[in-house]
Amino acid sequence: MRALHLLIVSCAVASVFGVDRNNFKTCSESSFCKRNRDIEPRESSFHVVPETITVSSDRVVFELTNNEAHFTGEVIALADNTARVLVNEKSPLYPRYIVKDSLAGEPKTAPLEVEEQSGNLVRFHFGDGGRASAVINLKPFRVDFLMDQEIVTSLNSRGLMNFEHYRKPIMIQPPAPAVHEEEHHDDQDQEHHEGEGEHHEQPAEPAAQQPQEPVPEDFSETYKSHTDHRPKGPSSLGMDIAFPGVEHVYGIPEHADSLALKLTKGNGAHHTEPYRLYNLDVFEYELNNPMALYGSIPVMLAHSAAHSTAVFWNNAAETWIDVSNSLAKSGILSMLSYFHGSDETPQIDTHWFSESGVIDVFVMMGPRPYDLFRQYAALTGPTPLPPMFSIAYHQCRWNYNDQEDVYGVNKGYEDHDIPVDVIWLDIEHTDGKKYFTWDVAKFPDSKEMLNKLWSYGRRMVTIIDPHIKREDGYHIHSDASSKSLYVKNNNGGDYEGWCWPGSSSWIDFTSPDIRKWWAEQLSFDRYGGSTGTLFTWNDMNEPSVFNGPEVTMHKDAKHHGDWEHRDVHNVYGMFQPQATGEGQVARSGGRDRPFVLSRAFFAGSQRFGAIWTGDNTADWGHLKASMPMLLSIGISGLTFAGADVGGFFKNPDSELLIRWYQAGAHQPFFRAHAHLDTKRREPYLHDENVMQRIRNAILSRYSKLPFWYTCYWHSSKTGAPTMRPLWAEFPTDTATFSLEEEYLIGSSLLVKPVTEAGVSSWDVYLPGSNEIWYATDDLSQHRGGQNVRLSVTLDRVPVFQRGGSIIPSKERIRRSTVQMLHDPITLTIALDNQGAAKGDLYMDDETTFDYRSGKFLVRNFEYANSKFTSRSGDASGTYRTESWVQRIDLIGVKQQPTSVMLTHNGSQRPLTFYFNATHQRLVIRKPDVNMGEDFDIVVA
Repeated sequence: MRALHLLIVSCAVASVFGVDRNNFKTCSESSFCKRNRDIEPRESSFHVVPETITVSSDRVVFELTNNEAHFTGEVIALADNTARVLVNEKSPLYPRYIVKDSLAGEPKTAPLEVEEQSGNLVRFHFGDGGRASAVINLKPFRVDFLMDQEIVTSLNSRGLMNFEHYRKPIMIQPPAPAVHEEEHHDDQDQEHHEGEGEHHEQPAEPAAQQPQEPVPEDFSETYKSHTDHRPKGPSSLGMDIAFPGVEHVYGIPEHADSLALKLTKGNGAHHTEPYRLYNLDVFEYELNNPMALYGSIPVMLAHSAAHSTAVFWNNAAETWIDVSNSLAKSGILSMLSYFHGSDETPQIDTHWFSESGVIDVFVMMGPRPYDLFRQYAALTGPTPLPPMFSIAYHQCRWNYNDQEDVYGVNKGYEDHDIPVDVIWLDIEHTDGKKYFTWDVAKFPDSKEMLNKLWSYGRRMVTIIDPHIKREDGYHIHSDASSKSLYVKNNNGGDYEGWCWPGSSSWIDFTSPDIRKWWAEQLSFDRYGGSTGTLFTWNDMNEPSVFNGPEVTMHKDAKHHGDWEHRDVHNVYGMFQPQATGEGQVARSGGRDRPFVLSRAFFAGSQRFGAIWTGDNTADWGHLKASMPMLLSIGISGLTFAGADVGGFFKNPDSELLIRWYQAGAHQPFFRAHAHLDTKRREPYLHDENVMQRIRNAILSRYSKLPFWYTCYWHSSKTGAPTMRPLWAEFPTDTATFSLEEEYLIGSSLLVKPVTEAGVSSWDVYLPGSNEIWYATDDLSQHRGGQNVRLSVTLDRVPVFQRGGSIIPSKERIRRSTVQMLHDPITLTIALDNQGAAKGDLYMDDETTFDYRSGKFLVRNFEYANSKFTSRSGDASGTYRTESWVQRIDLIGVKQQPTSVMLTHNGSQRPLTFYFNATHQRLVIRKPDVNMGEDFDIVVA
């Protein structure tokens, strides 16, 4: 334990100086990355064996060879202009891992129609009206995808495809060590190189040398003090994917980098390393860097004014991606008879390579951004509708000391009339860092604490990590040991490593049966001291192993099904929140929606909860970086994400803290969190001016919760992110393609948080030449398609409502969302150039799954020709709300009306109103109509 203490102290000291990049590999230190990256563009050695081609109703199946091994290939037509390319070994020495759990189900296929099958190609069309088509070139092997007869994506056009087939080891005799008369024996820690096997100490004298056993060539690799034995040998694979006609690509989170991905190779390269996808515990991470972080979503979106397309590289092993650019005319595409690009057609070239698994690529052909969001959601699932409390404000810290400290935090919010929905407890709340327990000296009656918070309408979250303390008598460890629930080491014993509790083992969440067991631990009888208002935070689930290679698990560890950790590494962290959420649902008898926050994530993680961007730092750079990071995560399907408000490490000054709250209030997941060595910074602890500004930011979030909740409902249906880049809504506006510090909430609110210290003005680009944008604070009107310079103070964050939109809000100040459920609604109508606007509102009980059985309410709003209408948006909804329409604000009204008349249930009555000519604002007071009922208002 002393060694562990020293390790943890050293980690804490290291955090002062930021991430130690020496703990993490570069491409040159990863043998498979170097092998694949060194491949130069060429004519591919892979070709289709013509006589093996079989065409069925929805796919083309064939065999491939590279003159060394044989492979199976499929190009599958899927619904909604999507296709799948799958390549595997034909008769592998060992099974190869295919990721299935990233998908929400078996993808729906589509019928295809062959247009040509002769000579060296097979060409077919499929999808919406046959707009999508594919061309398979046999020799060399290449697959091109076209939308509306224009090529949008090409696989293996540069011949970089590689597939290291499993093989039996070739035993080689290591060279005899050289012996010198003046040997220095302090060189025993020399770096090991791939293929050298284990290090052997040199004997003192030549006569003492023993014959060395042969070792397998390329079957082991050493990084620092860790040797990956790689018992199946090298098994990497790679492929180049090109996007003709495109200059901007996005996605592949998680990286602390720009939204539009930077070039990593070739002329103009900004980075010297490829983007890496390998879930790692990287505290106080560097910015503007392609190094791996906590999560991995291997999805890339390519966008131009003409079209949008995306690829999903469905592989859970360590993956690297190079990005470069070229002109299509200089590539193989120019030789294709069906390529219609001009001589100067730009092109983004990408090169993907993974350590193991198979080539499993989904191509989504759009043709517009919202089509891509829908297509990807059809594959991996959308974000389910979260409970309302989870999208409100959360207060967290490592750690609240004890039960009385929690009561004090609750009182601080009460005394200062600041809403908060959830208070969080980090690892120190447990008994010796044993999860599913409480330190009874600090938290003597957790149920009383939970119930007291609930009396204020507040909930709690506790942390439960995947590592389990190896301590006799600890019921979780005893159960996991006796039932063989842990990940195994390469010798078949329980995998052991160091984490917060000391000696630990890791639950093998890759097993469905073990996930079921984990879910059972959330039950009230097994998780002592818990109630239905306690929810869960799954941290450290990359997994983080303090004494492991790159602070994670050894790649040759074994999982369920005899899969190596190298095969499942990036998906491991998704399985824990899946099991945790299932346990929360089960404990309520299937009634209540879960809430789980996870640090690690993969494609499909959006189905199981929220994530955050990890251990950031209290500086302006990290505040600014939160925008492109969250946008990148959102467009990659994971729409419920946030960044630690205020920064996890270090102490923000008051200006930075205010600006971070203003930004966080306009991001999907809104939680303040801080390291145990930082000063306490709850909003009510600051002086009056600072506290009021933070309070106003939090209140702005709560007032807009009906709008946020409606955005999440839309996301659950369409996959569109709640926080989205401007180019998603304005796909032909090229000025938006590189913007990353401003964004849209839904399609109606534009936000550009202030991310620099001491500024008095702030430039904002307002898209859409035919749009009107209204500043939400002073109602000033601005036309779209231009940059505007705003004066800003510490009280102002630039937020604009789009002309033509209607936004619902609740303006009463409450302590939490529980008290807001039946509060009245205010509708803010921002008129467009035609004096019209549309919007909607979604409502339900905000906590249960009853909405799935019809207990929901959708209202559609429209204002046109001086008439406002509210109608049901879905007649099948049966939810009854007590909320009513309290006020309607119209902005952009040119003339003062003479009357405002309400029509409801067949009767009419005049409404009182107020008109401000300066702000062109008409306020209609107290329609007092139940939100679920139809009504009209005529302005004359």
